[in-house]
Amino acid sequence: MMEALDERGYALWPSPLCAAELAQLAALFADWPAGRPGLRIDPLRAAALSGVRRLIADVAPPMRPVRALLFDKTDTANWALAWHQDRTIEVAERREVAGFGPWTVKQGRVHVAPPVALLDRMVTVRFHLDPVDAENAPLLVAPGSHREGLIPEASIEAVVARCGEATCLAGAGSVWLYRTLILHGSARARPGRHRRVLQIDLSDDALPGGLQWATGENAVA
Repeated sequence: MMEALDERGYALWPSPLCAAELAQLAALFADWPAGRPGLRIDPLRAAALSGVRRLIADVAPPMRPVRALLFDKTDTANWALAWHQDRTIEVAERREVAGFGPWTVKQGRVHVAPPVALLDRMVTVRFHLDPVDAENAPLLVAPGSHREGLIPEASIEAVVARCGEATCLAGAGSVWLYRTLILHGSARARPGRHRRVLQIDLSDDALPGGLQWATGENAVA
């Protein structure tokens, strides 16, 4: 699996969430704001889930969650996502450090674009609460595109054409891992369904210049 992750940029964890772990995941969506497509949560809250701890112990023991997001595509919050790369990290507060920028604030949380080398070492994990078939907005990825570095927007179409497209179908409890820089996108979901996902970014890097991850951990003076 790790060989596939490094070579293709994506891999399916062969140990899906059990019933108790699915119940923990479902609890994160219990008070979902009506009409909201996504919600950023404290990474420590995600790290407390037994399924997350089990995956990290199995796949990437030095890593820990540094950003966590919930997504739910419904009839009132249904969107298509164009091909793109995830290029920002969440930090505790803004500090000016060479190589980090530009800065943004998303749902009250501070984000910054870090050096590409940091993104290249990160892994993104998606925990699926609902089945995702071809009509329920599966994630599409461009295999191997994570090895291209930061891809200019004008070049994305050509890179996808060269790398091809892969569709990441999922059952309830499936867990997909991706290299964070992989090109990805998704279509709208079919009406009348949910597509609830917990997405977590993992890293074992320390941040320089007094920067701290959103968890407040692992700062380097």
